[in-house]
Amino acid sequence: MRYDTGGDLLVAVLRELGIDTVFGIVSVHNLPLVEAVDRELRFVPVRHEASAVNAADAYGRARGTLGCALTSTGTGAGNAAGSLIEALASGTSVLHITGQVESEFLGSGRGFIHETKDQLGMLTAVSKYAATVPSADAAGRILREAARAALTAPGGPASVEWPVDLQYAAQTDTAVEFTEAAVPAPGEDELAAAGALLASAERPVIWAGGGATRARTQLADLLAATGAALVTSNSGRGAVPEDHPQVVGNFATTPAGRALLADADVLLTIGTHFRSNETADYGLGLPAAHIQIDLDADALGRVYPAPHALHGDAAGVLERLLPYAKPAEPGWTARVTAVRDEVRATLHDNIGPQAAICDAIRAALPREAVVARDVTIPSSSWGNRLLDMYDPRDNVFPRGGGIGQGLGMGIGAALARPDAPTVVIAGDGGLAVHLGELLTLAQERPRLTLLVFNDGGYGVLRNMQDRHSDRRSGVDLATPDFELLARACGLPYLRIAAAEHAEPVISEAVASDGPTLVEVDLAALGPMKNPFTPPVKIPTA
Repeated sequence: MRYDTGGDLLVAVLRELGIDTVFGIVSVHNLPLVEAVDRELRFVPVRHEASAVNAADAYGRARGTLGCALTSTGTGAGNAAGSLIEALASGTSVLHITGQVESEFLGSGRGFIHETKDQLGMLTAVSKYAATVPSADAAGRILREAARAALTAPGGPASVEWPVDLQYAAQTDTAVEFTEAAVPAPGEDELAAAGALLASAERPVIWAGGGATRARTQLADLLAATGAALVTSNSGRGAVPEDHPQVVGNFATTPAGRALLADADVLLTIGTHFRSNETADYGLGLPAAHIQIDLDADALGRVYPAPHALHGDAAGVLERLLPYAKPAEPGWTARVTAVRDEVRATLHDNIGPQAAICDAIRAALPREAVVARDVTIPSSSWGNRLLDMYDPRDNVFPRGGGIGQGLGMGIGAALARPDAPTVVIAGDGGLAVHLGELLTLAQERPRLTLLVFNDGGYGVLRNMQDRHSDRRSGVDLATPDFELLARACGLPYLRIAAAEHAEPVISEAVASDGPTLVEVDLAALGPMKNPFTPPVKIPTA
């Protein structure tokens, strides 16, 4: 197949992949690509390259597929690096295509415009796959290899740098046959030993991480067969709908969650890497009788000992374990449900007036709708726990912990699923990182409600300093007049200043067919009962 330019080839490959929307910034070094995408698909001109990758990342998460970002070379690719780190940490599938200087100047070090030293090395460091397009005859193969790498579980970002002269050139695209990679699976003896332990369980607990979201049916069947408790990592939320009576959820480090784990006699973990913030810096006690399933061989036994380490795909391994499942002892499942209710009621009470906002979001949203969250107190305290998720594709947040990515992610998710509303939970500090994306929001006009929790700075770190230090440093920040800012961007504005405002304001915003900026005035709303501090150790405290 012949194409007039690399842009035409890119459009053909993106159509193969089912991608209809691409996020990026136009540049002299990606112009043929942007022009073709804008002509044939939908090009969303975000205001920063980091947001392009965040939006593409969330577009893929919300669809359960692949997203695509286009950036310029050099500084543009460098700006994208932080968001590629997020996709790498989360194992989410992103195809990142960046320009590159003309082939004859590549690597010359003579200071050609947009040139940077060893761009491919930088991209390799922050991507699952990285490659340079070497010729007009190889671009189709490279693009498909990159997409395949990004989509192969566990997923991740794939970066392709494309010299601009080769983008303008006519392309020869040759069909490529890919060999299916073998899926690892535990041997019969390993599985039988793990199955025997599962069959002996009287008080079982299952811990679902991100890997469990690819085995939702099998996980639900196992819960039904065993009566086990299901705790989750943040990444595993929605693998089983969180209104299920056996889903304790992302509450493992709470007192009631710890007590449940202490009394459990068998733990089965699925695709979780036991991140520090979800295990109290690895201080959380877990049962010694531990069956661990993971597609990543290096994850098995890395954080907690796993006498039964099963290397394989979660769906396949759970399917083989299911015949060994036996019901828990009488009373265990009822206790699980009691713990589930207790941890939610305790958190609902502790967050004070913000509980009304959590309740209003869940009431206003349909069952299938994305909630994208930045790293901010409402997200970390209740958005990641109390706000029920029913599908993992609805659970969009920066798993790597970087601030300022929520709005870009929300835009990507909203454009991926235009028939459902999207809610973004952001803080004023995080939003300030990419205020320019308010213009993207105003320009593209998705069904997106942006909840900005305004406390005048970095509230999480302020609470830490107030608790452990005698002064504040770098946490109190100037905040814009959000009503004037919304008006300047052409965005509708609403305000929540009391708990009774939450239901009518959020209902109005979510019912809108376009974007709305909702300011939550935390000074007027009032404080939580207990100021939130993150689960981070202070050595001098």
